[in-house]
Amino acid sequence: MGKAQKYVLLGDATYPLQDWILKPYQEDENLSQRQLHFNYRLKRAHSVIENAFLRLKARWQILLKCDDCSLELLPTLILACCILHNICEAHDNPFNEEWLEGTEPTELPKPCQPAPAAMEDGRAEQVRELMCQYFESCGEG
Repeated sequence: MGKAQKYVLLGDATYPLQDWILKPYQEDENLSQRQLHFNYRLKRAHSVIENAFLRLKARWQILLKCDDCSLELLPTLILACCILHNICEAHDNPFNEEWLEGTEPTELPKPCQPAPAAMEDGRAEQVRELMCQYFESCGEG
């Protein structure tokens, strides 16, 4: 889209919109077809991410306790765990399915209430709009 972007994490509606957290547009009757398509694509990607993140939390259980971690440190912590996971995989230390036993999706903490609007970053709307345009240009899928 002609603008360099740093990495982003995908969140659901309960997370604050930040320039590093993509979340869907708020569902209401005023959403454009493009915004609905963005939400659909984000939901599909989010389900893949949930499964991958479940496996990441099973391998790196420090991620089960992220509630005592500052919001600013969280992206770096997750990125470090992803890098360490890739190093383990590259050195034939594969994922052990037994690790999943204590990390069922229903047991993982998740925000219950949407984040207050004051936590939203105004610049993040530009990132979401760029991604919305990108998804639109990619066609169906």
